[in-house]
Amino acid sequence: MTEQAEQGTRDDHGEGPAVTTRVLTVPNAISFARLLLVPVFGVLIASGRDGWAVVVLAVSGASDWLDGVLARRLGQVSRLGQLLDPAADRLFIAVTLVGLVWRDVVPLWLLVVILAREVVLGVMLIALGRAGYPPPQVHLAGKAGTFALLYAFPLLLLASWDSWVGTVAEVAGWAFALWGVGLYWFAGALYLLQARRLLHAPPTREAPA
Repeated sequence: MTEQAEQGTRDDHGEGPAVTTRVLTVPNAISFARLLLVPVFGVLIASGRDGWAVVVLAVSGASDWLDGVLARRLGQVSRLGQLLDPAADRLFIAVTLVGLVWRDVVPLWLLVVILAREVVLGVMLIALGRAGYPPPQVHLAGKAGTFALLYAFPLLLLASWDSWVGTVAEVAGWAFALWGVGLYWFAGALYLLQARRLLHAPPTREAPA
């Protein structure tokens, strides 16, 4: 393995942190742990243990922020992490929404709107992969939308409490949810525009010998 492969490479534009092919990193361990929390949350929400479900959601949201910070500060941005982190986010959001819809905490349309975005981007990723392009890098708007949704879900769970806490949580939760959906789709539109430019770019011609 070359020194460049061991230490990592820059992104396509020569900017940003070095990206390594290492698998065993602290941020990746955090992402794996977040994936393990998904079925735990599913059991908690299905059994009506809302207090612990809120704790799991809060831990998941905090760990999502923490693994990104550690990846940059420790120089451990990895190819696996770039795939694992958004995958963990999307899986957690999907499972959480299904559980909340099943419990009648949130309406069905919220689940449909968010899953529709994932279906559209899934088709985009297939098209990019067939053309030989990697997935686009996570956009700040998408990350902000994910944070907003992960903060919205525990607040919406707390909204079922029959007290002033539930009233405040409902208002704050829906504010985060609506902002999250808007940012989520805004980032999706940016990804689609980026994919369109790549797929419609004229093929490069090799210079004559």
